[in-house]
Amino acid sequence: MADDEQPGKDERQEQKRPVLNYRGPTAGGRLAAWLRVYKPGQGYWTRLGTALAAAAVVLILARYVYTQLNVYTSLDERLNPATGGVEKIFPTWKLLIVGSLVILASALGWHYINKPQVADFLIATESEMKKVNWTTWPDLIGSTKVVIFFMFLIAACLFVIDIMFGYFFYMISVLKHSPF
Repeated sequence: MADDEQPGKDERQEQKRPVLNYRGPTAGGRLAAWLRVYKPGQGYWTRLGTALAAAAVVLILARYVYTQLNVYTSLDERLNPATGGVEKIFPTWKLLIVGSLVILASALGWHYINKPQVADFLIATESEMKKVNWTTWPDLIGSTKVVIFFMFLIAACLFVIDIMFGYFFYMISVLKHSPF
């Protein structure tokens, strides 16, 4: 007997089935909309790589800002009234500035990585990378040997041509010293 033929099954029960909403909860407001993942489960590796690269950029930026705050400000120094000199204190303000920058940059990175256009691009990139026909290890080693051999061959040919031009220009007195 099929599901819809069961006795006592009400049409209202059929309407109460949970609906999967991949766009996230709308009742949570703007914050919930910002924190949702657009098309979860798709393009995982490209999104992860993009997120790691964005995190590296944010950390490099944070390091740069912190060092520039060290150079151009004295937020971690204060006057000591007892000695009349300057003493170092814990860099609370510098860390708050850099921490705020990291939080802001991370939130913007999260938002832009989950924008529909960017996420669709990353998903499409991953699907195209799955179609790539990767070379085998022995073919890769053989191709690398050929490239290295021809690199040295072309370098040797250019060296010989350079020496010949050097002697030619020495013979017509353009150069004052011979190549060797």
